[in-house]
Amino acid sequence: MNSGNQFVETLKKVGYPKAAQLNGEDFDWLFETVEDKSFLEWFCGNVNEQHVLAEKELQAFDALLKSGKPVLEEEALDEVLKTCKTFDSKSSSMEEGELQKLEEEFQALQKIKNLKIHRRNKLQMMASTNSHMSLKLNDKAEEAAKILKEGQGIFTAINTKINNELHSLTEGVKKLTFFFTFSDSEQGLGPHPVFLSQLALDKYLCQEEKSTAALTSYTKKQFFQGISELVESSNEENFQLVDISKPLICDENNEVCKERLEMARLQMAYICAQHQLIQRKAKDLSINSAVQWAENNLQSLKNKTFGKEHLEARISSLNSEISKIKEQLTQINNEILPSLVKENAQLLNMPVVKGDFDLQIARQDYYTSRQDQVCNQLLKQKASFELLQLAYEIELRKHRDIHRQLENIIQDLKQSSKALEQRLEMMSDPLISQHAVPRNTIDSRDDASHRLYQLLEGENQKQQLFRTHEGIEQVAQKLKQDIISVQDQLAVSSQEQFLFLSKLDSDLDALCDSLYCGGNKILLSNQELTEQLYQLEVNLNKLNQLIMDLLADVKAKRKVLETNTLHQMERKLYVYFFKDEDYLKDIVEKLEHQSQAQTIGLED
Repeated sequence: MNSGNQFVETLKKVGYPKAAQLNGEDFDWLFETVEDKSFLEWFCGNVNEQHVLAEKELQAFDALLKSGKPVLEEEALDEVLKTCKTFDSKSSSMEEGELQKLEEEFQALQKIKNLKIHRRNKLQMMASTNSHMSLKLNDKAEEAAKILKEGQGIFTAINTKINNELHSLTEGVKKLTFFFTFSDSEQGLGPHPVFLSQLALDKYLCQEEKSTAALTSYTKKQFFQGISELVESSNEENFQLVDISKPLICDENNEVCKERLEMARLQMAYICAQHQLIQRKAKDLSINSAVQWAENNLQSLKNKTFGKEHLEARISSLNSEISKIKEQLTQINNEILPSLVKENAQLLNMPVVKGDFDLQIARQDYYTSRQDQVCNQLLKQKASFELLQLAYEIELRKHRDIHRQLENIIQDLKQSSKALEQRLEMMSDPLISQHAVPRNTIDSRDDASHRLYQLLEGENQKQQLFRTHEGIEQVAQKLKQDIISVQDQLAVSSQEQFLFLSKLDSDLDALCDSLYCGGNKILLSNQELTEQLYQLEVNLNKLNQLIMDLLADVKAKRKVLETNTLHQMERKLYVYFFKDEDYLKDIVEKLEHQSQAQTIGLED
C-alpha cells in the first residue's frame, strides 16, 4: 500500500468526516523522505479513536479560549500535575491499610486467575495440537492411501506390461527355436525350411553331375581326335600360288605336296592347251587374212594393168613387211605370249585356293562356336556354384551375428537377474521392509537409499549426521524443478536459435539477391552502389572544381586588397560587423562626428 493511501485509511479509522473525499495519491509527496516515512508509521500505528477529542470537549476548549483565561502548556502543565499528584498522595494515605488488604486479596485472586488461565490455555493448546495432529494424520492417511492406490495401479500396469512382453518374448523364442531345430525328418510334415543350410543339395548335385556328363559327351563328339591338326593345317603358307619356273621338290606322302603337284600339272596342261589354241587361232586368222588379201588383189589386178617394175617394187615392199611381221610374231611367241599364259595359268588355281580357304574358315567358325557354347555352359555352372557358395557364406555370417547377439542378450539377462536377486534380497531385509514404528531417518545399512540420496544430491553434498526420507523427497523435488527450468531454458534457447537461423537465412537470401541480382552469375559490384559511387565521384570532382575556383577567387581578392586601401577598409568594416558590432558602431559614430565636423568647418 502506498504512503498516501495508508495515511487516508488511518484518517478514516480515526473518524475524520471528510476522509472519504481524500485521494491517497495526493499525499505521496509528503512522505518521500525516511523521517516522513517513520512519522507515518508511528502515526498509523499509535493513533486511534481514543486520541480524538469529542465535540463537547472541543466546545469547552473553545469556550475556555474565548473567556480569556490563561491555558497551561508544556512545563507549567507538568508542574501543576505534580502538585495534583502530591495532593492525591496525601489524601490517600488515610486509606492505605484497607487498600493494602484489598490489594493482597486482589493479588492472591489474580494469581489464582492467572494459574487457571495458564492451565486453560495449556489445555486448549494441547487440544488444538491433538486436533491438528489428528487432522494431519488423517490427511497423511488419505494421501498414503491415495499414493498406495496409485502405486498399486502403476505396479499392476507395469506387471501386465511385463507379462505381455514376456509372453511375446516367449512366443518369439519358440518360433526362433522352431526355426533353428528344423530337422530332415520333419521336412515332409513340418513347414518349409527357412534357411539355405536346411535345404538338401542332392537334387542340385545330381543335376550338376548330369549336366557335366552331357557336356563331356558333347565335347567328345564335337572335338574329336585330329580336329586340332585339321584346324592348325589351315595355314597361309600351305595355300600359295605355284610357280612353274621354280623346281618343286617335296615328299610324295605329304598331302600338301600332292596338292601342289596336282596344281602344277593343271597349270602345265593349261599352258599347253592355251599355246596350241593360240597357234591354231593364229593360223586360222593368217589363212583368212591371206585369202581376203588375195581376193582383194585379184580384183584390183583385173581392173587395172600394172607394169613389171611396179609389181617388183610391190613385191619387195611386201617382203619387207612380211619380215617385220615375222619378227614381231617371233617376239610375241617367245616373250609376251609365254608370260601372259603363265600369269593366266597361275590365276587358274585362285578359285581352288579360295574354296579351300573358305572351307577352313567354316571349320574354324564351327569349332569356335562349339567352344563358345562349352565355355558358356562351364561359366554358368561355375557362376551357380559361386552364387551358392556366396549365399552360404552370407548366411553363415548372419548366423554368427545372431549367435553373438544372443550371447550378449544371455549375458545381459544373467546380469539383470543377478541384480534383481540382490535387490529382492536387500528389500527382503526385515530392517528395511518391516518397521513397528515408521522411521523418518534412513537406516545406515540401507545402502540403496544412501546411494539414491548421493545420486540425487550430486556434487552439492552436505555433511549430515542423519539422512531422512523427507530429504530425499526434497532433493527429488529440487531436481525435478531444475529439470523443468533446464527444459524451459532449452526451449527458449531453441526458439532463439530458430529465430537466429531464420534471420540468418533471410540475411543470406538478401546477400545472394544483392550478389546475383536474380541471375546465375555473381556480381562483384552492386549496380545501385556503383551508380551512387559514380555520382559521388562526380560530386567530388565538382566540389574540387569549386574549391579550386574559390581558391583562385581568394587569391585574386587578396591581390586586390593588397593594392586597394578602400577595399581593405570595407573588409575591416565587414569583419567588425560580423564579429564586434559595438566597435563598429563606435567607428561609425566617430566617422559621423568627423563628417559633421568637416561639414561645419566647410560651412564656416
